[in-house]
Amino acid sequence: MARSYSELQQNHPCFGRHGATSGRIHLPVCPGCNIACRFCERSINDTENRPGVTGRVLKPEEAADIVGKALAISPEIKVAGIAGPGDTLASDNAFKTFALVGEKFPELIKCMSTNGLMLSERADEVIAAGIDSLTVTVNAVDPKIEAQLNDYIIWHGKKIEGIEGAKILIENQLAGIKKIAEAGITIKVNTVLVPRINGAHIAKIAETVAAVGATRYNIIPLIPTAKLKDEPVPTCDEIHAARNAASKYIELFLHCNRCRADAVGIPGKTEFASSVYADFGAVKENFSHG
Repeated sequence: MARSYSELQQNHPCFGRHGATSGRIHLPVCPGCNIACRFCERSINDTENRPGVTGRVLKPEEAADIVGKALAISPEIKVAGIAGPGDTLASDNAFKTFALVGEKFPELIKCMSTNGLMLSERADEVIAAGIDSLTVTVNAVDPKIEAQLNDYIIWHGKKIEGIEGAKILIENQLAGIKKIAEAGITIKVNTVLVPRINGAHIAKIAETVAAVGATRYNIIPLIPTAKLKDEPVPTCDEIHAARNAASKYIELFLHCNRCRADAVGIPGKTEFASSVYADFGAVKENFSHG
């Protein structure tokens, strides 16, 4: 049975009401992705502090040793999460990793992030894996808006572009969230705020995801990169307006640190990734869509 929301509020950095007091480790075991977000550029490096970046890609079989090392350095860690650098449901790596880590460290909260394209189809696997909290990135619930943020999806081996691909993505995200929520798993939704594109759409996203079972909502200001590298960074006023619009429908998460896929420690307070991963060389994976 998944951990209760109240337990997550006590022990999960993304659910505490007053900032993070517990730590987490992100295990970067999922290099492949199945959608092409226009603002996303996955990378292997030790310098950038943003999602989609890791210093190395782990094999699932390495994860338990990494977690043990992390706990020795940072016993405040309560959460084992998988957030990339690609999508967790684009392969079986996340499920293999959670099985191995869960066997050795059953006390840790299991947390997963996904773009949601495969969520409806793989919901039973998510539930069976004992996931305690799930984050789904939903950037629009209108295909015309989503198509401006995502070039295409890879759906059962086919590349589907534009509005057609966006429609499939949104349908699967919302259906998947509903299935997972009905199983008692706490769901947080992330939205990347690009004011020119989805700034006036935030309230509708929040209302829609809340209606299908999401519990908490996180608005992430755009980090201009990839095809949206020339897009301006959201202003404080734009962020405040988006949060105000969303707060009418769902509880907000306000202290996001936009963590790397290999982050270790208490968000915004401690960071031990370089020490934890020191003995694990960078694996030069070829990032793929498919």
